[in-house]
Amino acid sequence: MLCGNASAAQQEAAPMDNSLIDLTRNVLDVASQKVSAIEDINRTTKMLAFNALIEAGRAGDAGRGFAVVANEVNSISRQVSVVASELRTEIGQLVDRMATVGEDLMVRFRGQRLADLALNMIEIIDRNLYERSCDVRWWATDKAVVDCVAQPGTEASAFASSRLGVILDSYTVYLDLWVADRQGRVVATGRPRRFPNAIGTNVANESWFRQALSTRDGSDFTVVDITANPTLDGRTVATYSTAVRRDGAVDGEIIGAMGIFFDWEPQARAVTSGVRLDRSEEGRTRCLLVDAAGRIISSSDGRGQLSETFPLETHGKAMGHYVDKFGRLVGFALTPGYETYRGLGWYGVIVQTGGETAH
Repeated sequence: MLCGNASAAQQEAAPMDNSLIDLTRNVLDVASQKVSAIEDINRTTKMLAFNALIEAGRAGDAGRGFAVVANEVNSISRQVSVVASELRTEIGQLVDRMATVGEDLMVRFRGQRLADLALNMIEIIDRNLYERSCDVRWWATDKAVVDCVAQPGTEASAFASSRLGVILDSYTVYLDLWVADRQGRVVATGRPRRFPNAIGTNVANESWFRQALSTRDGSDFTVVDITANPTLDGRTVATYSTAVRRDGAVDGEIIGAMGIFFDWEPQARAVTSGVRLDRSEEGRTRCLLVDAAGRIISSSDGRGQLSETFPLETHGKAMGHYVDKFGRLVGFALTPGYETYRGLGWYGVIVQTGGETAH
């Protein structure tokens, strides 16, 4: 079963909200209101000065001193108008710059968070697929598995199939386990009733079989990219394989191959749909696993598996984020591998839109 610890980014609170930008805009609103109030007061002052000049003119010589004061008030009023206008313009420019910086910071914060979540997603896959590589190397040394190709016969194949069935009863993440002889004919399977066409199938030309025969010793294994296996009802599988060696010895002669078929779709979907997102992000975020060629091998929305290619722009980076040409924020992380499992160049990718849905 796929499992793993959530990263710190997943365990922390929801992503940074718009408080910085909102605060910046509030500053602009308050400043604009205050400048408007100053302009209102200044207009009243101008009107009073104008009226004072009129009254001073009517008073003649007695109003000359008052006229001087009125003219000075009018001059100051004009200066206040200029300052108020400049203040409005400069505050608007500064607030625009602050908003731009704030938006850039939020994109960086959110992008890094998506990249962290993408890394956590691919690390969970790596750790669990490492276990699959351990399984195939272990089971290929089982005496029943070795005997069914070393001493072929109906009884040996039936016993090996029985043993594989016992394994599958406990390891429910597998669709089936196959043992093939040196010529590529499947001689034992764990679920002969569910997949009756598997026994006798010739897999000599399949990648997992050919690569298994090329393993250097019993500690080696091989894995192929996600494929749909027609014999297993067309289900998508991650196939791990290794050689079956005489006497189960690490350096024994290769006498066959074992392939184990990990039930990929439900297991991977549990990872991509299990990314811990804030509720506000759920409807506009798509979590993906893509292979080295960009082919989507799992998606949180169930779309595009094995049929869609995602145009990931890594620019040579193992981990990062960017805004694509559609305005979507994309976080990505390359498989780091785990223990002896080096990975296949897969990426965890999280795509988030500013709207309600991810495209």
